[in-house]
Amino acid sequence: MCKTHKNSYKEDIALMAGRGFKCYRLSIAWTRILPHGDDDAPNAAGVAFYRSLFEECKKYGIEPLVTICHFDTPIALIEKYGGWKDHRMVDAFLKYCKVLFENYGGLVRYWLTFNEINMLLHMPFMGAGLVFEPGENKAQVQYQAAHHELTASAKAVQLAHAMMPGAKVGCMLAAGQYYPYTCAPADVYKAMECDRDNYFFIDAQARGAYPVWAKKRMEQAGVRLQMEPGDEQTLAAGTVDFVSFSYYSSRCISAAPEVLKNKARGNAVVKAVVNPYLPSSEWGWQIDPQGLRLTLNTLYDRYGKPLFIVENGLGAADTLEPDGAVHDPYRIDYMRAHIQAMLEAVNLDGVPLMGYTCWGCIDLVSASTGEMKKRYGMMRQPQPVGVCQRQTEGWERSGRHGVHG
Repeated sequence: MCKTHKNSYKEDIALMAGRGFKCYRLSIAWTRILPHGDDDAPNAAGVAFYRSLFEECKKYGIEPLVTICHFDTPIALIEKYGGWKDHRMVDAFLKYCKVLFENYGGLVRYWLTFNEINMLLHMPFMGAGLVFEPGENKAQVQYQAAHHELTASAKAVQLAHAMMPGAKVGCMLAAGQYYPYTCAPADVYKAMECDRDNYFFIDAQARGAYPVWAKKRMEQAGVRLQMEPGDEQTLAAGTVDFVSFSYYSSRCISAAPEVLKNKARGNAVVKAVVNPYLPSSEWGWQIDPQGLRLTLNTLYDRYGKPLFIVENGLGAADTLEPDGAVHDPYRIDYMRAHIQAMLEAVNLDGVPLMGYTCWGCIDLVSASTGEMKKRYGMMRQPQPVGVCQRQTEGWERSGRHGVHG
């Protein structure tokens, strides 16, 4: 079998420390803590594993940034409740959060409730464990599930503040500003609408209420949110301390059907067209460092809360050279340009940025294409023989540079 982080986390964290990492963003697997999602007692082995991992981070002065739910609604709760369709998921999530806060409150100060929560509207099963029944109003189901997740997030913020004084809890957005394809008013309005779709969740998490336009849109789609008594007060009282986000590329959109045919090849779940002014990666992700600065400014103007870039990076087909290293000037250039844009947002625009964690310190299989030849990491294991046929040893080095510290 291949070496996994579970087997080699002490070695991995030591490598991170040697590279100058000060923060490690990771996600806890819900079912490693509560195997059925709402068990009366937690899995002791799972609790112990994460405690040891966090202690190892503390040993090296690395601050954990922990995502509580990262696209992993427990299958048992999907079968039991239909995923986040059901309000009982809120209580299950709070039970899970309580176990985390009780066990790791002294080791973890920074938390994120849901990873890329806005992806629920694009990937409903991944984002909320939703399976649609014949004849269901999909918009009703998705927005109701969104309400349950947003309520759960707000209650988790309140619980964290009560159980862990000094802890900071943030939300997490799949970000990237929309550009109008032209200055035609219809294109400009379309870009605004797409941005609003992205910000719907964060508006509720950061401002504590649904925006007027969202209520109107739900009304027009025949959506009638079922709220429990006190839900609106919960949203208002459980606003996040900071806004975190992933950024890989900006997006471009048009209201013209003929333009929409020229779809961007990057993120398949996001509706966008090719921006003729931007270069693209080998996989069609358009490269726009200036868009990161624009996104940072837009988010701070909108919410007035500290920001945290928790995902950014470049997937590319890397080659292992005879000297045992991967020479990736294309990735260095990508990161240098985005870090420069980040610094301009901080130093020239005054945006309060808490930190930056790139994708990723350890390599992984591509989520969008399922390929191992598309690599991301700064530290990576050698390519496996066949399908995980041997225990790999050691790590290759990627990118002999210091911008990832």
